[in-house]
Amino acid sequence: MTTGKPRVLATRHFPADVEARLAANFDALLNPDDRIYDGPALVKAAAGFDGIMCAAGDALTAATIAALPSSVRIIATFSVGYEHVDVAAAARRGIAVSNTPDVLTDATADITLLCLLGAARRAYEGMTMLQNHGWTGWTPTQLMGVHVTGKRLGILGMGRIGQAVADRARAFRMQIHYSNRTRLPAALEKGAVFHPDADAMLPHCDFLSINAPMTPATRKWVNAERIARLPQGAVVVNTARGGVVDDEALIAALKSGRLAAAGLDVFDGEPRIHAGYYGLPNAFLLPHMGSATVETRNAMGFRALDNLEAFLLRSESPPDLVKTS
Repeated sequence: MTTGKPRVLATRHFPADVEARLAANFDALLNPDDRIYDGPALVKAAAGFDGIMCAAGDALTAATIAALPSSVRIIATFSVGYEHVDVAAAARRGIAVSNTPDVLTDATADITLLCLLGAARRAYEGMTMLQNHGWTGWTPTQLMGVHVTGKRLGILGMGRIGQAVADRARAFRMQIHYSNRTRLPAALEKGAVFHPDADAMLPHCDFLSINAPMTPATRKWVNAERIARLPQGAVVVNTARGGVVDDEALIAALKSGRLAAAGLDVFDGEPRIHAGYYGLPNAFLLPHMGSATVETRNAMGFRALDNLEAFLLRSESPPDLVKTS
């Protein structure tokens, strides 16, 4: 039965408040079982739909987009990053693509500090010791980690999230260094040291936080050569995209002691992460939780819906239209 409303396919099971608004304003096909669509299944499911509300990890490759039915006019992703959507292929089909900027800055910055502190202070080892009933009491040399207060923090990518990480790190009196495509105005820089060449920043990083988007230029940016530029015993934190890190190089540095620890919330190929991370005592690992608060996930969904409603209900440009370069 047709309702006369534009039709939207939801590729994932989204928060209840988001799905309620989606179902109220559109003829929506929800995904309560949260089954994962591969490319052919997504193409088949999208038949007769005007829009697709997707999420990170969905198979919106060039081949998938080329095969989408002609009815599809917009893809709204429930994420800031949109590397899972081939934007150029969508442009060739005349399909608009939107994302959800701004709304997950604080939640992701909070998780970055959790990863930083968890890695530096050997939180995983301490939790494992307790859960395995292996703690026999306090000792003077037990689980000695890396001091955080007053240390140097290098941030790769000083956008909204990078700046929010820097603000939190200042509470620990950390000295902020950063590298970005462009230097920030002094009011946003807040005394941080700018490095036009990111490689030149690395020797100044007791801690390195990756907050840069995934691009061809940042693919496996944290490699063996760059790890070698970091101070001995540095800590690497990644809450951006897993593909920015060369897993083999990072795992080797953690095993050898070249790096003291790493705190990771994202992984290349997730959820199938590199097997070398399992069992590493100095790897503090989280399952892509950066935006996982009720408030933030609702805000992400509402932002995606703002884009869908503007485009499909009011024939306006989506407020968060992703532009092709």
